[in-house]
Amino acid sequence: MFRRIEDFREEWGYEREATGKVLSSITDAALGQRASASGRTLGQIAWHIVGTLYEMPVEAGLVVEAAAAGPMPATAAEVAAAYRRAAEAMEAAVVRQWDDAALEEEITVYGEHWQRGKVLSALIRHEAHHRGQMTVLLRQAGLVVPGVYGPAKEEWAALGMSAPE
Repeated sequence: MFRRIEDFREEWGYEREATGKVLSSITDAALGQRASASGRTLGQIAWHIVGTLYEMPVEAGLVVEAAAAGPMPATAAEVAAAYRRAAEAMEAAVVRQWDDAALEEEITVYGEHWQRGKVLSALIRHEAHHRGQMTVLLRQAGLVVPGVYGPAKEEWAALGMSAPE
């Protein structure tokens, strides 16, 4: 849980960049990649992340000055661009509308009592969870997976090292 806006912004900056790298790795052809016949596609998961950047903050009482996600765009580049806009708009709303004291306030979110700082933590964890799903689908689609919390398999060579087994 976050207790300071600046702590959120620091962590969000890294997480937003990491998600942006993963989204930028998606090709139009890979948008339909899925792990199973009944599972979400790579595009649907990516678009769900974008939508959550509006939905969860609004549920917590923030006014996010950007349009709701709407229908998924046709191209991976449009999804990545929509993510960048949503991520910036969400962060701007937090900075403008909440302060450190507000993060301690308890509110009702999805029928549960959470502190606002928990909403921001949950938002990041939610995004990291789905980002992990996307990296698996990227790999299944034969695409290069960018490193997020360390080098990906393909990045070890650039470091002059062998990827760990």
